[in-house]
Amino acid sequence: MNKADLSKQPKEVAKMFDAVARRYDLTNDILAFGQTRIWRAATLKAVNPKTGEKILDLAAGTGTSSLPFAKAGAQVIAGDFSLGMLQVGKERIHDLAFCAMDALKLPFNDETFDAVTISFGLRNVHQLTLALSEIRRVLKTGGRLVICEFSSPTNPILNTVYFQYLLKYLPKIAKYISSNPQAYEYLAESIQQWPKQAALATEIKNAGFSSIAWRDLTFGIVALHRGRK
Repeated sequence: MNKADLSKQPKEVAKMFDAVARRYDLTNDILAFGQTRIWRAATLKAVNPKTGEKILDLAAGTGTSSLPFAKAGAQVIAGDFSLGMLQVGKERIHDLAFCAMDALKLPFNDETFDAVTISFGLRNVHQLTLALSEIRRVLKTGGRLVICEFSSPTNPILNTVYFQYLLKYLPKIAKYISSNPQAYEYLAESIQQWPKQAALATEIKNAGFSSIAWRDLTFGIVALHRGRK
C-alpha cells in the first residue's frame, strides 16, 4: 500500500476498520507490545471524568476506550464511523451508548459535552481543521478536549528505529495476527505523515482552543494533547 492510499474516501476507510473489528483490540495490544493499556490510563487521567458529566468519545471503535469514563460515573457516548466496530462493541458492552457518526458533522447541539476525547482516530479524518471546529462546537464553554494520537519520538535514533518498525516490520507481523493486514500498512503510512507534537498543538490553537499542552507517552511514540474551549 503506497502513500496514495491515504487519499481513501471515508467509506473505504470505514470498510477497512469493519474488516478488522473483531480482532482489533487484541491486534493493537500485540503490535504495541501492551502499551495500549498505559495510553488508555493516561487518557483517562487527562479527561478526568466526573459523575454526571457528558463525555463524547470519538473514534471509540468497540468501546474499549469509552468504558473507563462510564465506570467513573460519566454519561458517555461512544462514537465511530465504522458500523462494524460499533456492532462488535455493542455485543461486548451492552450498557454503553454507541452511535454512528461523522467527526466532520457531529449529530449534537452546540455546547452539549463537558469533554470530548479522541484516541488514535484523528489521523483518519480528512479535514483536521473542520473536525476540531466541530469538536469545539459541541463542547460546553470551559469544556475539555483530549487527543491521544500516534506521534514522533523526540530522540532521533529512536525515531529512525520506530519508523523502520512501522513501515517494514509491523505490516509483516500483521499478516499473521490480523484479518486485514493491509489496514496496518495504511496505519504505518498515516502515522508517518501525521503532524508532530508542536504542529498539532498549533492546529488545536488555530481552531480556537486555549490552555493547550501536550505530554509525550512512550518516548513520543504517542502524544496526549489537551485544550479547553
